[in-house]
Amino acid sequence: MRRAVAHNTALPPLPQQELPSSLTRSRVWAAWGFAVPTLLVLILIAGWPLARTIWFSFTDADLNNLDDYKFIGLENYLVKYDDEWLGLLTDPDWWRSVWNTVWFALVSVSIETLLGMVVALTLNVSFAGRGIVRAIILIPWAIPTVVSAKMWNWMLHDQFGVINDMLQGVGLIATPITWTANPDTALWSVVMVDVWKTTPFMALLILTALQMLPQDIYEAARVDGVHPVRVFFRVTLPLIRPALLVAVIFRGLDALRVFDLIYVLTANSRDTMSMSVYARQQLVDFQDVGVGSAASTLIFLIIALAVIVTIAVGRVRLSEDA
Repeated sequence: MRRAVAHNTALPPLPQQELPSSLTRSRVWAAWGFAVPTLLVLILIAGWPLARTIWFSFTDADLNNLDDYKFIGLENYLVKYDDEWLGLLTDPDWWRSVWNTVWFALVSVSIETLLGMVVALTLNVSFAGRGIVRAIILIPWAIPTVVSAKMWNWMLHDQFGVINDMLQGVGLIATPITWTANPDTALWSVVMVDVWKTTPFMALLILTALQMLPQDIYEAARVDGVHPVRVFFRVTLPLIRPALLVAVIFRGLDALRVFDLIYVLTANSRDTMSMSVYARQQLVDFQDVGVGSAASTLIFLIIALAVIVTIAVGRVRLSEDA
């Protein structure tokens, strides 16, 4: 009897790990079959130009004759000549462009995320004409960046712009303001135009995440009498955080490599020059392919580092919430 009891209370044997079936292997090979052509196209259209840009950053290539150049190592980045450090990393204009770009990215993405959240929460509520309002909200995002920048450039004009005319009409300003030429307002003007254009993009991504949330949770919270603000911070925000992280990463990538908006509004102004505008100035205006390629390489590294840090911070927050 004791042997029977001991036999019945023994732990069951651990299940053996099943080997992948032929169906699983075929699915894996099918997945690689679909992915390999895409990877090859990416290597051709993105990998090769990137590798060539990195190579040119170690040369003294000139735009007039790209075939006649020599390898100079890190001289485009940093070199000591006659007890003086020269190169891209010692150029104050480069560091100013880095600061302008980082400041623009942080301010614009933060404002667009907050406004996009408000717009998405508003459009997530059922009301008459919601479909029409959603379509109207997307109009600024649908306009090409160059077109919207040129439109706002006329609106912000100090003599003929409607913005100055409206502000003078209500008595907020006494004299017209040169919005895009004044060092105190130029970068803020660029941020304002970018927020107007890109907030619908953030709202669209956040609204998509809100539409996927289960309604049972909100019905239970409504029955329990939980305040809507508490429901947002304790239920809605944690559930949409992965989608919000993706939206911030996508928008941050665009903000860090901003070129057309700043170039159309302020051209080569040092007060608003971004890293991309600086690289374009070196490549086209100064025809220095080596320094321009070095600037482009640093832009790539900065953006890659920003993405890695953002993903790492997002994963830590997600693991804490779990």
